[in-house]
Amino acid sequence: MPSSRELQTAIQATGKVSFAYVLTGDTATDDTSRAGLVGIGRVLAARTSVEPGEPFGVNVATDEIAFFPILYWPVLPNANPLPDATLSKIDTYMKQGGMIIFDTRDFGSGLPTGVGTGREGGTPLQRLLGRLDIPRLEPVPEGHVLTKSFYILRTFPGRWDGGQMWVEADSAEPADADTRKARRADGVSSILVTSNDLAAAWALDDRFRPLYPTVPGGEAQREMSFRVGINIVMYALTGNYKADQVHAPALIERLGQ
Repeated sequence: MPSSRELQTAIQATGKVSFAYVLTGDTATDDTSRAGLVGIGRVLAARTSVEPGEPFGVNVATDEIAFFPILYWPVLPNANPLPDATLSKIDTYMKQGGMIIFDTRDFGSGLPTGVGTGREGGTPLQRLLGRLDIPRLEPVPEGHVLTKSFYILRTFPGRWDGGQMWVEADSAEPADADTRKARRADGVSSILVTSNDLAAAWALDDRFRPLYPTVPGGEAQREMSFRVGINIVMYALTGNYKADQVHAPALIERLGQ
């Protein structure tokens, strides 16, 4: 039987569209993740018909994550390999339509930002997910749904500007192929990877003032980062519907642009 806490979480998470962030154990990182999801939630409510509930911090190993369409995961420099049970849980979450945003947040530091996940060791993301058979990734291609799900975008800045946004590459595998790779549910990539520190760009205090500078583009870059966040949410919630431009007017009306 689920505990009372689990039942309360389920009720709160399903009452409104709710997003979650992975608790890392680093207080500053976790506070920034929460402030970032609160900030992008306020912008979504102001500009679209999506009014997210309060974000949830989750322990990815022990908490239920199936309630959340988007999971924001800041990757710490000292990230360690995940246990097999947690990898299996993540695999199931992605196959069932969940999206994980892995944010290495390190573009502005000048550190290497490789996104390969084929082995343990290497970059923090490689160490974290080295044994998870994730789909092949590619930089967001021109014309991808993520570039036009609400705003027209060519780049995907956060606190930093210059790091690539990576998405699941188109696969030639047949739909019934026997594979552990997460499927693109409704045309949506199950995984996004960035190094631009999205949550820090979205983070606002109680008076709606930014908590962190956006470099090098200042407030114009922050505005673009909010647009990135809105596009990600619309992409996750509407799938490949926006790819069919015949339906674009109806979609735009529905989303309140």
